[in-house]
Amino acid sequence: MRWLISLLFNIQMYVMMLVIGLVYLPWALVSPRGARAGCKAYCRWIRFTLRWMVGLHTEVRGPIPEGEVMIAAKHQSFLDIILIFGAIPAGKFIMKRELMYAPIIGQYGLRIGCVPVDRGKRGAAITKMLADVKKGLAMPGQLIIYAQGTRVAPGVKAPYKVGTAVLYEQLGQPCVPAATNVGVFWPKRGVRREKGLAVVEFLPTIEPGLSKNEMLARLEDEVETASDRLMAEAGFQGAVPEIKVGS
Repeated sequence: MRWLISLLFNIQMYVMMLVIGLVYLPWALVSPRGARAGCKAYCRWIRFTLRWMVGLHTEVRGPIPEGEVMIAAKHQSFLDIILIFGAIPAGKFIMKRELMYAPIIGQYGLRIGCVPVDRGKRGAAITKMLADVKKGLAMPGQLIIYAQGTRVAPGVKAPYKVGTAVLYEQLGQPCVPAATNVGVFWPKRGVRREKGLAVVEFLPTIEPGLSKNEMLARLEDEVETASDRLMAEAGFQGAVPEIKVGS
């Protein structure tokens, strides 16, 4: 029964992405505000249907980032994207370049100021990312980057990417770390969604001025410590294998 409920939730999730995307499309085409409003409406719908259909409640903790800041978040599943974007005033993601061509997601992502990045070109990708981010600064908002570069399942250890520290140093903006436990309930892969309380928590701000190495070490320590705490709160107990994640 849990698997069937989860399947029905997943089906309506994609159907409503299309429906809400089409409803807001005329406004989104003429104004980034319209694209942002459509995305936020979708975030509200997902949180509502998760609670109603699946029994999965969601919560955002900590001071909500505002103004020109960078949010460096842990990424476990699509749900942390929903919670972060829905909570902040004007989010824009560093996103995989392939998503530019995805229906609805790609078009709306570009309209709200997301920055497509080719993760496979290492140093060249960081250089282009910096240039694209600086061009995108004309559109105010909170820049969201996933510091490990990809979704990482609960209990798995993966390195934090230097691109986050380079952005922090070059932009001179405060960095707000964000921890989560959403992968305990909404896994990286698979259909099943579990009952419980999924949380994203915004942590104390890392002010500008640290070196790249200092910033990255502090970011990893604070995000991993807080995420472990949130996952333990959710009842997660698991091994912690070390993996290498491609750039």
